[in-house]
Order: sequence, then C-alpha cells, then structure tokens
Amino acid sequence: MDDYSGIRVRLEERLGELLERVEDIEDDLRGPLDADFSEQAVDLADDEALEGVDAVLRNEISQIRMALQRMDNGTYGTCSQCGKAISRARLEARPIATRCIDCAQ
Repeated sequence: MDDYSGIRVRLEERLGELLERVEDIEDDLRGPLDADFSEQAVDLADDEALEGVDAVLRNEISQIRMALQRMDNGTYGTCSQCGKAISRARLEARPIATRCIDCAQ
C-alpha cells in the first residue's frame, strides 16, 4: 500500500482554501441589493457569475472529500473502472483521479 500522506496534505490544504472561498461567495451573495435599479442589475449579473463559480468550487470540494474518503477506506489509487493501480504520477498531477490513464482516455 502506497503512502499518500503528501497528497493528503495537499488535498486538505486545497479543501480549506475552497471552503474559505465558498464562504466568501456566500457572504457576498447574501448581501443586500443597492437601492439604485441600474446598480441592482449589475449586482444581479455579478451574483449570477458568483453562483456559477460557487457551483464549480462545490464540485471540486465534493471530489476532494471523496478522494480523502477513498484514502481512509483504502481504495485510493485504485481505478474505479478496471481495478488496476492508478500511477503515482497521475495521482500527483490529478489527486482526485478515480480512473487510471488508460480508462480515462
């Protein structure tokens, strides 16, 4: 069994960063609208963009949490499709990978 402690640290650090960013976005989205109608239109457009960013961040958070869970249950580094080992280089490059390079293509 490989030691993925370095990858775990990177994933946990990234998770912390993402959670902070999501919290900032949520705080921004909860803010009141400007009294000026033209400013409200700009604020709503900005909110729509922020909601898109929030969705992308939440997806990455979910993938990181699943990778950490795979580490905890001993299935990290095993291809979910063919069952073979995922190369260390692939996991270093894409720590949330669930498939080996052959199955991912």
